[in-house]
Amino acid sequence: MKSPVQLVYRWYQNLLANPRYRGWVIVGSLIYLVSPFDISPDFFPLLGQIDDVVLLTLLLSGLFQLWMERMNPQPDMDSQVEDASRVDDANVKETIDVDAVSMD
Repeated sequence: MKSPVQLVYRWYQNLLANPRYRGWVIVGSLIYLVSPFDISPDFFPLLGQIDDVVLLTLLLSGLFQLWMERMNPQPDMDSQVEDASRVDDANVKETIDVDAVSMD
């Protein structure tokens, strides 16, 4: 069972990964960070900044993950299967299956 923190993290990351909602999530997160209206108001010392720090951490880690995926794209599984199915005929060795019986 996943903790609520893991569920929120996964939900936020999935929203950032979806190109349809990515811009809205980034803009909404930035507006929330500069807005004076928060879940925990900023005039409470330390307690008021916790939600901002959590949201900023989620945003930066999600954007960093997207950036890393763009810098190091993983090949498609289909192309890996196609590459593996192409075998150079010069490197193919025939295998003979023999049913051997011991003669003791």
